[in-house]
Amino acid sequence: MTAPSGLLVVDKAAGWTSHDVVARARRLCGTRRVGHAGTLDPMATGVLVLGVEKGTKLLTFLVGCDKEYRATIRLGQATVTDDAEGDPTTSLGVADPGGLEARLGDAVSGLTGHIRQVPSAVSAIKVRGERSYVTVRKGGVVDLPARPVTVSRFDVLSVTRTTSALPDGGALDVVDVDVEVEVSSGTYVRALARDLGAALGVGGHLTALRRTRVGRFDLTMAVSLDELADGADDRAHPELPIVPVAEAARAQLPVHEVSADEARSLGHGQRIAAGEVRAEAVAAIDPDGRLVAVLDETRTMAKARVVFAPAD
Repeated sequence: MTAPSGLLVVDKAAGWTSHDVVARARRLCGTRRVGHAGTLDPMATGVLVLGVEKGTKLLTFLVGCDKEYRATIRLGQATVTDDAEGDPTTSLGVADPGGLEARLGDAVSGLTGHIRQVPSAVSAIKVRGERSYVTVRKGGVVDLPARPVTVSRFDVLSVTRTTSALPDGGALDVVDVDVEVEVSSGTYVRALARDLGAALGVGGHLTALRRTRVGRFDLTMAVSLDELADGADDRAHPELPIVPVAEAARAQLPVHEVSADEARSLGHGQRIAAGEVRAEAVAAIDPDGRLVAVLDETRTMAKARVVFAPAD
């Protein structure tokens, strides 16, 4: 039995790659047509939006959505990967925690709003035909250009003085900062951790990351797939809470309620008059509540970017 078309919002566990989650979902849903709307590192947990069957056509409209995260930034030590999985590059520690805390607010403000960010070296960006993270893990060096991103919210939740173990058995005095951030697509929270440490002159890296929202889809809608890791029978077909494509489109996109005649025209590849919303992605919903297409309505005549329902 094949799963219905729609979106499956997963609460990814630590240690799983996004590909691992997709592979298990394909077996459980009984279809190869499963994809995701933006990866999460194995260390990270939280919202991973999967498209199932026709739901995969919606993923392209979710990749560019804003996202929210909870994270822990360790100040006093930098790593090659900007997170806890990389080897330390500097271990300066925090000699004056009180003074650092006094400067923390200004440093956070400097990384809030419209900023230019150099992506983390361990990213999927291609440099001379090779993924940046592949080059770095081979011992190479990459020089990625800064690009504009938006950090809409950068809230400090708590500050904790602690220690970090050193390879020689010693301990380094560091400060852990728990934060919540709301960022545009393409923003690296690891790079925010790196840049916060640099702004404070002590180095920094990410020790925990949890994605709490992708666009309109958040943890309240997510299902834990921990049971998929405990040897459950892959041939089983559990009742997965898949959000139907029309409901998913309504949640994320502006809606153009189209007539039956307009729905048929779109199904035949024809254009229709645009609605009131001038947007690059608008959900066309027919009188029966079906998602007919996602439209480009930036001009007076709307054209289908993706068609979901066939013409009658």
